[in-house]
Amino acid sequence: MVRNDVAEREQAQVHLERFRAPFSLRCGALLIDYIILVGIVALSTLVARLFGGGARLAGDTTETTGIIIALAVAVLNFGVMAGLNGQTIGKWATGLRIERKNGEPVSFGRALVRHFVGYPLSLLTLGLGFLLAALNTQGRTLHDVIAGTVVVREDARRLRRHAR
Repeated sequence: MVRNDVAEREQAQVHLERFRAPFSLRCGALLIDYIILVGIVALSTLVARLFGGGARLAGDTTETTGIIIALAVAVLNFGVMAGLNGQTIGKWATGLRIERKNGEPVSFGRALVRHFVGYPLSLLTLGLGFLLAALNTQGRTLHDVIAGTVVVREDARRLRRHAR
């Protein structure tokens, strides 16, 4: 039993070293997710300014609606999509995937913890939580450590399916 656990850990480590996502690609994926959310808020602000007319209340309502839509998209993107298939829109566009540290698919709970607990903590450290991925050999950020996850290239999943 102990030998089997050690073999599984070694196999997971080899998998991680082979397929871990480059820091620059992870930054690109996060940037895409960020642009989508900021784009929604910017569009609602633009609509409020263009069509709000003289009524300040109408402009405030449009801006508030934009923020609510952006929050809903954030929950869908970072919680639901990440929990369903291990990818946000940005990770899908860059060919990355979130997995558990042992290579298993990420669950909804882990995705929620990673994005809605871990991300704020990574930001509260003045971005050092994100920078951790560039500094350690496993390429894991603070939010990855908290949730027990790792970000790998999409090739990892395809190869694992063929190996079974």
